[in-house]
Amino acid sequence: MDSSNHWYGHAHILSAYCGLDPAKPPRIAGVLQHGWNVLHGFGPGHEPPLGFVKYVWSDVARRRGQAIGWRDYAVIGSPWAYLLEQETELPDKREGTIFYPFHTWEQGSVEGDHNELIASIRATEPGPVTICLYWIEYDMADVRGAYEDAGFRVICHGQRGTLWQGTNTRFLHGQLAELRKHERVASNRLSTALFYGASVGCDVGVYGPAMDFVEDRGGFDAKHYVQRLYPDLHKPFVDRDLMAAVTRAELGLDNLLSPAELTFELGWSAR
Repeated sequence: MDSSNHWYGHAHILSAYCGLDPAKPPRIAGVLQHGWNVLHGFGPGHEPPLGFVKYVWSDVARRRGQAIGWRDYAVIGSPWAYLLEQETELPDKREGTIFYPFHTWEQGSVEGDHNELIASIRATEPGPVTICLYWIEYDMADVRGAYEDAGFRVICHGQRGTLWQGTNTRFLHGQLAELRKHERVASNRLSTALFYGASVGCDVGVYGPAMDFVEDRGGFDAKHYVQRLYPDLHKPFVDRDLMAAVTRAELGLDNLLSPAELTFELGWSAR
């Protein structure tokens, strides 16, 4: 199995949905899209090997991939969408905003002014604010401390894992619980977390100073392309109906398979 299939506990969520042991998901016969992007469903340097099925969340991702000549696509909906089918309990109330600052990743770094972002959040958000940092920034005492000193609640959903090690297999379960506690979700980049929040009823905001990758990502960053593609989603207060429509398409909320269909599609039917 491609190790990225385990990131965020994706394979574990799909295994549970199919009635299998979520602690020991079977091998997936292909490569699963692990996050939202405006390209072909996969990240920089993450080109699935020829002949392996590309399991993507949406028909949007399939069309983008086929436009550059990629084949072997299967549209199955996002693991998040399958999690929503399993975790239906709602909190008693919602309060405040959860903000996801644009973050680095395990093989890169970003540059930007966190203090400037803090000022922007203070000027925009009317209620209590939770800051969710990626684990790398969370482990940086100066970054985490800046948000804590600003009076924000600071959390981390854990690690997505590397080569099957260190994976918080309940990553998305925790994220879902946090999003359902908040009225709004916001970030200084249009990102996966915002679509997740919109899917569970959060209002959405995209604002604040830009943070950019330091290294050359071969055009994959696509920041300006995303702004041109979805200009109306780059506002402190995004239209709720518009965000809901884009979310349904990008997360593949209408593409879910039945447990039997998903079991077959992932190559688990012989078990």
